[in-house]
Parts: sequence; C-alpha cells; structure tokens
Amino acid sequence: MRRSRARSLWRLLAALFMIGAAFAQAAYEGKKILYINSYHIGYEGSDPITDSIKAVLKNYPIELKIIYMDTKRNPAEEFSKAAALKARTTIEEFRPDVVIASDDNASKYLIMPYYKDAELPFVFCGVNWDASIYGFPYTNVTGMIEVALVSEIFRHLKKYAKGDRIGFIAGDTLSERKNLEYYIKRFNIQFSQIYFAKTFDEWKKGYLKLQDEVDMAMMTSHVGILDWDDAQARDFAEQHVKIPIGTEHRWSIPFALMGVAKDFEEMGSWSARAALKILDGVPPSKIPITANKKGQLLFNARMAEKLGIDSIPSLAEIVR
Repeated sequence: MRRSRARSLWRLLAALFMIGAAFAQAAYEGKKILYINSYHIGYEGSDPITDSIKAVLKNYPIELKIIYMDTKRNPAEEFSKAAALKARTTIEEFRPDVVIASDDNASKYLIMPYYKDAELPFVFCGVNWDASIYGFPYTNVTGMIEVALVSEIFRHLKKYAKGDRIGFIAGDTLSERKNLEYYIKRFNIQFSQIYFAKTFDEWKKGYLKLQDEVDMAMMTSHVGILDWDDAQARDFAEQHVKIPIGTEHRWSIPFALMGVAKDFEEMGSWSARAALKILDGVPPSKIPITANKKGQLLFNARMAEKLGIDSIPSLAEIVR
C-alpha cells in the first residue's frame, strides 16, 4: 500500500512539474530578444558569446534576432556611429522586449547616446574593465564586465623572464587601447615599450623590437589588423622570439608562450539568463553588474622549445 501511495505521489509531482514547465514556457510565447554584436561573424572573441546565447535561448519559445555592427574591422568613429544608427533602426522595427549587446562599441555608440534610462531593457557583456565610463548602471541596463586575469598571467610570465622590463603590443583598436589603460591603472604595470599596429607589417616591426627592448611582453588581440595572416604570424614569432610573451586570448597563444584565456561562453550564458530574468519581470536595476571569473591557463610548447624552457606550469593546457 505504501509503495502504491509513493508511486501515486511521484506521478502527481511529475505532473505538477510538467504543468509548471508548460506555464513557464507559455510565459515566453511571443517574446523577442535582439542580440547586437559589436563585431563580426568569425571573431573568436564574440562567436562563443553568440553561440552560448543561442544555446540558452533555444529552449524557450523566444524569437531571437542577431545583428552585427562590424566595428572591429572598421574602427573609424564615423563607421561606428553609422552602425549604431542602423542598430537603432533595427530596434525600432523589430521591437524587442530585451536587447543583449556585446562589447564596448555597442555601449558607447548605441546604448549611451540613445537609451539611457529608457523603457527598453539592455543586458551588456564584453565591456572591458569598467562600465562606468558609459554612465552605467542605468535603470534599464545591467551586464557582465569583461576583465583579463592579468595578475595570473604575469605571475606565470615572470617565472620565465630574465628581468623586470615589460612590453605591450596589440592591434590599434578602441578595446586594446582601453585594455592598456586598465593594465596601467588597475595593476600599476609600468610598460617600458608600447606598440599599437594598424597593419601586419607594423605588428611584425613592433614584435621584433620588443625582443631586444624588454624582458617580457603582453600581447593582446591582433584583431583589427586587416591584413593579418595567422600562419605567417606564427612562423615569424617562432623565428624571432627571445622573450616570454603572455596573452589573455586563446587565439593569440600561437604567437605567445603562455596565457590565461577568458571563457567567453560564460559571458553569453550569463547575458541570456539575465535577459530571461528580465522577461520574468525582474528589473535590470535589480540584477547587479558583475564580471567574468572563469579562465584557462594555456602553455605553448612550440614557443617554449624556441626559448629553451622545459618547465610546464601545473594544470596548464598544452598547445602545440
């Protein structure tokens, strides 16, 4: 008799769960989310964000629309302003219930000038280091700030350096200049040499100079260098490297010794779930702005061999 009652209870609970799930699904019927990507399809820093947003929202009867501003490959301010106006037109035509926007340019050129404290809720992600420069938080905005795990990168990098002089090299974009600013401001890093490159040739010249000017270097994203060639860059780096180089991006590890790569899927998943909370009736102002926390230690075995390094950090993912 007890077993029969237990089975009946479990059946009742299962039925109630299914009814509750059906009601929850029905609550999202007809809802729309617009995802605005500041960059372009194929960019390794935003593709995982896009994929993870899709992965979370595919389980709900929500219409998801995605648009790309393409401002990484077109860094001119006038292009960014025009791209923001196109995104604003899409918002007016699509009439989303929530907008997710990744990376700085969407916040700088779209949210800040046109949607401060508006009725339409926004969730940002990929804004580097500090969102307050765009006036966030607004009453209608929450998000996840993107930070590099810089302390961890330099903790490992210094083990292989022969001195304390530090260099920096990156593509010449808004995000990378902002990265440099916060490396200096937040971590009190004094860079001996700094190079920003608009072309592949400029990057090669800067990379080459750093080998004799500093004892270690930080290399952030090369995206934005339009004539970049991965294969040529790897061959050039391996041929000329003399110092340990660190990076915060998985896609830059072929040109560096080691790095702590950010988990961009974390940003997309958090943003999608925050958007769902807003659709559930939670105001953006009640969802605290946060920062990414996950990372993976990477170690380039090919570069280590070139530098004569045979000690591998524990728990590191070996890249060849």
